[in-house]
Amino acid sequence: MSRYVFKLPDLGEGTVSAEIVGWHVKPGDTVEEEQVLVEVMTEKAAVEVPSPVSGTVLSTTGEPGDMVAVGAELIVFETGAGEAREAAEAPQAGQAPPPTAPPVESPRGHAAEAPPAAARGRVMTSPANRRRAHEAGVDLAQVHGSGPQGRILREDLEAYLRGERGGAAAPSRARPAAAAPQAPQREEIKVIGLRRLIAQRMSESKRNIPHFSYVEEVDVTELEALRRHLNSRLASGEPALTYLPFLVLALVRVLEDFPQCNAHYDAERGVIIRHRAVHVGVATQTPDGLKVPVVRNAEQRSLWEIAAEMRRVTEAARLNKATREELSGSTITLTSLGKLGGIVSTPIINAPEVAIIGVNRALERPVVVDGAVTVRRMMNLSSSFDHRFVDGYDAAAMIQAMKEHIEHPAMIFLREPD
Repeated sequence: MSRYVFKLPDLGEGTVSAEIVGWHVKPGDTVEEEQVLVEVMTEKAAVEVPSPVSGTVLSTTGEPGDMVAVGAELIVFETGAGEAREAAEAPQAGQAPPPTAPPVESPRGHAAEAPPAAARGRVMTSPANRRRAHEAGVDLAQVHGSGPQGRILREDLEAYLRGERGGAAAPSRARPAAAAPQAPQREEIKVIGLRRLIAQRMSESKRNIPHFSYVEEVDVTELEALRRHLNSRLASGEPALTYLPFLVLALVRVLEDFPQCNAHYDAERGVIIRHRAVHVGVATQTPDGLKVPVVRNAEQRSLWEIAAEMRRVTEAARLNKATREELSGSTITLTSLGKLGGIVSTPIINAPEVAIIGVNRALERPVVVDGAVTVRRMMNLSSSFDHRFVDGYDAAAMIQAMKEHIEHPAMIFLREPD
């Protein structure tokens, strides 16, 4: 038997350290090669780090919330001699990871349905799922895992609770009547992982960027009529169009005249970088927090292509399957709370961008048109700009141009002659 020290590998894209989000193993556990050891958070994404060897865990380094440097000791194994030799030949930090055990983003796909965890040995799942299972009184050993190596995913646990695995319902958790325990008066939750990253970025953006917001009401009556007409022509089962693809296309059209809003500010170099391509970030609420998947090259896509790509990347973000590339590189962001959108909002800029377009709720209300009161479907655009680089006049002119395209949606599909 040999002792093998596994160091945090180079996770790419200039990563120098990562935050521990949750351990999947503990000292004394026996692990197999490529089994997930720990989930860490870089500045880009959550990453699951697999084991390079099979063996027994002797010790681990760090607790959830701790930062570990690339190349620092992460976990110590006791392995067989042959496995130790293979591990010794594996690249360390700064080198390319071995092809058999690259770090993978969490989670990257579904395997065929696996046997219950009881038949696999130790249950592999996230700390959040363990907490949910404990609160629901579920024995995770009875849950089928569809993730890598039979890992139990959130949807596996939810399906078990609904009784959808193999037709078997979750066992009854009824208990003899007893006095209900008193709920704790307070709960302390450590801010780690994605929530820490969101807090850090929001604070930096609000602290460093002089925001100003501009709100404009928009009549979407004609756009709603067009949307309903197009949806009525869809085949059964096809996803319906929402407002967002139309808004993205309208935004693409007006940015041709307002390139200063489709830009990044490189603070270290003191340079504004204007982009020809329009990579639209779509702020998306997920079970893990707010993520911004990106619809790339929106200026080259049709309405239907934008809608399909938007559905794909937002669904990937919600299921925690989005890649780093799909969660980075936006040049301007669109944010909407849908039916919860309220009347007015003041969105925070997604740095290093210089503008964010907020979409509020659309609803019918009485308005005056040509001197007469009539019912129209109205919606507000609440947008924020970096006042260092976008003047108030230009911000208002850009939103007014969007308003014109949205209120007369034929303009969205017209291009001015070159």
